[in-house]
Amino acid sequence: MEPFEFKKIILASNSPRRRSLMEEAGFCFQVLPADGNVETPFDPAKFASPADFVCHEAFLKAENVAKRFPKEDLVVIGCDTIAVCHGEILGKPADREDARRMLSMLSGSIHEVISGLCLLNPAFPSVRVLESIVTRLEMDPLTDEMLESYLDSGKWEGKAGAFGYQDGNDWLHVISGTESNVVGLPMERLSEILKPAEGWFHW
Repeated sequence: MEPFEFKKIILASNSPRRRSLMEEAGFCFQVLPADGNVETPFDPAKFASPADFVCHEAFLKAENVAKRFPKEDLVVIGCDTIAVCHGEILGKPADREDARRMLSMLSGSIHEVISGLCLLNPAFPSVRVLESIVTRLEMDPLTDEMLESYLDSGKWEGKAGAFGYQDGNDWLHVISGTESNVVGLPMERLSEILKPAEGWFHW
């Protein structure tokens, strides 16, 4: 696919999965991760819902990078992804035991993966895209052998909910929503926003 003709796009993420999704979609873009200290822990007193929280995190990432380009006409994309099961937000596991706890909770359950998506343009700071995208999944019951095998693989590291849909696990099924959202960047929605024929808010 030929790269889209569009203004400069910056992906505010160091995730190799988000980068791959952008490349596969044919976007020309630059990767500039947000500072590592911009993320905040979930506080139920501050956020009305997990969706509000993940949108807040996506905005912080995009804003952090956009501030490096004051008044420049470009697009900064920030995204944050969480899994939610039985009302609990499952971010990236701290270690193997935390990953085991998360996967044990998800085993045999229907859960959601929510991505917050934020697009900012430093030249037009009052205009932004900020929304949440939800995908519902079901995980088959995991036997002890299946669980330990996946933990041994190390593929859970750095992934919300301690799993990666892109790993090809046959025990994970999308019920509604898109696969790209589970991988970490809702490409279908992002492509709609960045349609080159229409421009983004006609900038």
